[in-house]
Amino acid sequence: MNRLYDIFTFSEEFPLIFTQVNFWIFFAVAYTLFAVFYKKIKQRNAYLFLISLFFYYKTSGLFIGILIFSTIVDFFIGRSIYNSENSKKRYALVTISVITNLSVLCYFKYAYFFTDSFNMLFHTDYQVVNWLAQFGNSFNDQNYFTVDKIILPVGISFYTFQTISYSVDIFRRKLVPLKSILDFGFYVSFFPQLVAGPIVRAENFVPQISAPTILTKSDFDKGTFMILKGLIKKMIFADFIAMQFLDRVFDTPDMFSGFANVMAMFGYSLQIYGDFSGYTDIAFGLALLMGFKLPVNFNSPYKAINTGDFWRRWHISLSTWLRDYLYIPLGGNRKGSVGSYIILSIIILGTLYAYQNLLVVFITLGICLTIFILAQYNKTVENNINTNINLMLTMLIGGLWHGASWKFVIWGGLNGLGIVVYKYWRKISPYENYNQWYVRWWKISITLIFITFTRIYFRGESMDHIGKWYNQVAYHMDWHYAWDVLVSYKSVFIVMLIGYITHWLPSSTKNHIENLYANSPIYVKAVASVIVGVICYQAFSTDFQPFIYFQF
Repeated sequence: MNRLYDIFTFSEEFPLIFTQVNFWIFFAVAYTLFAVFYKKIKQRNAYLFLISLFFYYKTSGLFIGILIFSTIVDFFIGRSIYNSENSKKRYALVTISVITNLSVLCYFKYAYFFTDSFNMLFHTDYQVVNWLAQFGNSFNDQNYFTVDKIILPVGISFYTFQTISYSVDIFRRKLVPLKSILDFGFYVSFFPQLVAGPIVRAENFVPQISAPTILTKSDFDKGTFMILKGLIKKMIFADFIAMQFLDRVFDTPDMFSGFANVMAMFGYSLQIYGDFSGYTDIAFGLALLMGFKLPVNFNSPYKAINTGDFWRRWHISLSTWLRDYLYIPLGGNRKGSVGSYIILSIIILGTLYAYQNLLVVFITLGICLTIFILAQYNKTVENNINTNINLMLTMLIGGLWHGASWKFVIWGGLNGLGIVVYKYWRKISPYENYNQWYVRWWKISITLIFITFTRIYFRGESMDHIGKWYNQVAYHMDWHYAWDVLVSYKSVFIVMLIGYITHWLPSSTKNHIENLYANSPIYVKAVASVIVGVICYQAFSTDFQPFIYFQF
């Protein structure tokens, strides 16, 4: 009973995380009560909203107030947009919604980033102050809240984008607003995907809110299979290799050979895929057990044959969101705009300042100047610039969405550059239309290598750590110690090899495995679940391993 009390009261020691036993106890109790309400739509939605709020409270404490604030604001703004026939008023309302949501997001996520950038640029020494904490402390004498530090609420990037899509879709006349704030709150806070996605678009999920719950054997089979698959991805292919090898290398890259650093990067590509797609698999399975379908967020991304193909397969809900709500409004592939050029210039200058390397600055400015001069005398160059500037801007902002640091902007810019370069390379490539297996695997290998090595800016703790990594790879590969590294961490590399092989299995083989599970007797499913549980928790560490995307 004490364990149940700890689980159902707020405690930092008992987080509700998918890999923790506490979560599955919570879900068992919540799912049992769900069976009481699921036949009545209004009661079901209200119950899931309340249980989702409780889940977020267990995850983030008093930050639940931010979630409730966003819910209330966008519910009433959405109704006002829909009821208004005045185009200017509707535009003003949707602008208020976007600005309000982004302001909250920027305050919590980018306060340090903007302050530090301003201080570096103008040589000032402004400090970040938590004004909300000061306001909260004004109501008591105990000073409960820390005013000298802003903590990022878990999942704020995900539910902020969801509420923005709701208001914008109503503005575009693509969606009729929900009548009940409880229904809308359920959409915003649905607990399986609340803290790390996928980003659920209102036009896809809202129709399910008013539909009756239909639980089929097929849904149960697929849901439980996805949960088991997600646990294996997270606890074996992500956490195990991270704890046994990757974290050691990335903490002190200069203490390991260049070969070890390179292998760690390939391990990190597997880790982040297993971590993030594992979370979304579990979220998808949990939602399916309650009769709801979440969007597919991953489609074998390491089978991609170019960078653009990779981003059509990786974090699909974010990629499509940025495309529809940022890239296309900026002009898409049709035209550039003054706003596009201004924002892009700010990002480039900020990135150069982050590098603080004269050679990089001169090369970048030289390229920009050359392109600008050519654009003045060549219409084709100008058109190509206008075609690609919005793509680059979208990728740069997408990088900034992932983290409040210029290194994330660099990472986004490199991926955008990869997409642009391939657009031109495919026009002259002699192998573009070849379908032989070895050509395809060559493309997959090149894409994986490019994606993996851009991720040093994603994983590196700081530009100093990134510099140490580059130094080891460039000057201290130490190939004569390569075999020793492989032998010393053989269990890690075996798991990595299995992870990549299973990822590259044909879709038909994966579907066959899922069908075997679905068509097996219930006792076989139970045995499979026990085996997966034993394997996962044998590899499990007592150290808490949060999902990587919780920080975004």
